[in-house]
Amino acid sequence: MKFRTVGRHVKESLKSLYRNGWMTFAAASAVTVTLILVSVFFSILINMNKLASDVENDVQINVHISLGANQKQEDELKAEIEKVSGVADVTFSSKDQQLKKLVGAYGKNFELFKQDNPLHDVFVVQAKEPEQTKKVATKIEKLKHVDDAEYGEKTVDNLFNTLKWARYAGVILSIGLLLTAMFLISNTIKIAIFSRRREIEIMKLVGATNWFIRWPFILEGAWLGLIGSIIPVILTFVGYINTYNLVNPKLATTSLSLLPPTPFAYELSALIILIGVLIGIWGSTISIRRFLKV
Repeated sequence: MKFRTVGRHVKESLKSLYRNGWMTFAAASAVTVTLILVSVFFSILINMNKLASDVENDVQINVHISLGANQKQEDELKAEIEKVSGVADVTFSSKDQQLKKLVGAYGKNFELFKQDNPLHDVFVVQAKEPEQTKKVATKIEKLKHVDDAEYGEKTVDNLFNTLKWARYAGVILSIGLLLTAMFLISNTIKIAIFSRRREIEIMKLVGATNWFIRWPFILEGAWLGLIGSIIPVILTFVGYINTYNLVNPKLATTSLSLLPPTPFAYELSALIILIGVLIGIWGSTISIRRFLKV
């Protein structure tokens, strides 16, 4: 395609947007509303996935060391645990530290045990992959001088299953939302093209090729997608930064956190623009096909 022809198509597509102002407004509005929904949903979905990963990575195995084990035996046990396949990190926590945690979590009633602490020294073990936690705990339990390797089996298994199904649901809802967006936007563009069917028929009758007619409409769809993505991008930046500043400090006391605005807001904005332009092009391409059969 010659540069002059490309310039002509770009010029025609912009003129057409101006000439058909109300239809341009309607189509761009449909894109805007749809992309706002896409932006909000993606922000929630991606951050839920991040929080789910944080929860999974926070799962630890508490290895209770036998009360009769001496320092040498504890050191040997630590070395054996570190050799177990799937272990990422091993940290020692004395029975006094364990008691402090109980007092901090459940109140001063546990201070009665300070004189005669019945708790075990513990190795806190982190698995390389959260899904390996159960397998790693089972291997560690078989080692000498281990009384128990506890990780809240039922709770953790239920948690992993819930997170797995939540991710599946998120993917299905994302696909559903994108298909809905494509349907709404393509139908709006179809109405806009329908109002100009006589213009297309005349161009066909005077000998214009299908692609010569098609290109201005394809570019017009791209412009509509781009224009319609402006407000969603602004709302994404402003909305996400404010949400992050409001919510993240409240998560500071936990191991959870939202994705930082940089680069997430930029990446999401780029994705929204790309989705808008691609759906605009797709909508125009599909919608104009039937009007080229003269």
